[in-house]
Amino acid sequence: MKIVRLRTAVVEGNFDWTFVRIETDEGLRGLGECFFAPGLTSILRSLEPLLIGEDPRDIHRLFRKLQLATSGAGSVAGIIYNAISGIEAALWDVLGQWLDVPIYRLLGGKFRDRVRVYADCHGGEALESLDEVLRSRPASWEPKGAAHAARDYYGSEAGEDPPASPDDYRRQALKKRAQGFTALKFDLDVPGTEGPDSHNRALSNRAIDHMVSLIGAVHDAVGKDTDIAVDCHWRYNASDVVKVARELEPFRLLWLEDPVPPNNTAALKEVSSKVRVPIATGENLFLFEGFEEIIAQHALSVVTPDLQKVGGLSIAQSIAQFADVHTMPVAPHNISSPVGTLAAAHFCASIPNFLALEFHASEVPFWNDLVEGLPKPIIQNGFISLPEKAGLGVNLNEEVARRYARKDEPFFE
Repeated sequence: MKIVRLRTAVVEGNFDWTFVRIETDEGLRGLGECFFAPGLTSILRSLEPLLIGEDPRDIHRLFRKLQLATSGAGSVAGIIYNAISGIEAALWDVLGQWLDVPIYRLLGGKFRDRVRVYADCHGGEALESLDEVLRSRPASWEPKGAAHAARDYYGSEAGEDPPASPDDYRRQALKKRAQGFTALKFDLDVPGTEGPDSHNRALSNRAIDHMVSLIGAVHDAVGKDTDIAVDCHWRYNASDVVKVARELEPFRLLWLEDPVPPNNTAALKEVSSKVRVPIATGENLFLFEGFEEIIAQHALSVVTPDLQKVGGLSIAQSIAQFADVHTMPVAPHNISSPVGTLAAAHFCASIPNFLALEFHASEVPFWNDLVEGLPKPIIQNGFISLPEKAGLGVNLNEEVARRYARKDEPFFE
């Protein structure tokens, strides 16, 4: 069996969902998804000649070939791995179809039939659609006539937007709990929680008090029977985020995510060593090398790789195995469509130390319709039942995908 072509498509969800399709001379077509990045489809098309004529079943060898061809034999990070991760997932899909087994079987079998999903509740309201440089855009799926003001997700100055409300957080928590989710995550870096200077990572006491009031409202509403996690998005300095974590300790959080910049192991360890809240990180790290030191030093408590950018399913398994040796659970970051989410679900079923998988697109109305082959909704009572069909277990609904595709990108052409 030989690879004959690679094709791409991009769908506008709450982020760009970039699909890669590997086609073979035996008629098998594997589907994968990549984490968004500027110029990503151009990178994917540049990699196609490296794959033409290759046997798609040689997944590890092809990973190494792509890695060496694009890195000067030395790169251990960067958006090239967004592309390689999607290709690797598509190769697993091809292999599963060829062997007529689900991907989780290829990963060693399953520890569970259902995968627990946590709902990312953002800042108490629906997250808008963001492009490849995190600039908001009017999405084609938004209600007609909806007001839209373009802005940079990381560009707002303190005081520009109205403060987030504890009532909004409470309502969102009750809504998601009613949908069956047993774990929720809320953002801490929202309007009203900024420090006096939006650039220096410092927090005021007033900002910290507002953070506590937001999460306190969630805990009062659903905390007795729901796990609560919070996300800082790398915004703060170590000493101030320690203050935040200590104030949140009574709520027994599932974790506090990304308290400091992801490349600062010393700062991460400082926070972890000073608080009694589990610290999570990993979505911006690449390959096993990106996780090895922070896991070995116990600079975190919960490991959160993103399967669409970390390097692929095999890399993620090596990270999970190393985390398991150090008694750490794994909770993959996930902002993808059903394609990437189901690939992640196969991985989550195959590791012993799985905690929960993120769901980030509950407000995208066509999310469930984007694939065919599974009962709907895909997430039922906070769980995904593992597909038993060959490979990924679903097919892309190309009619729906084309309807919401980016107009300036090829659609499998």
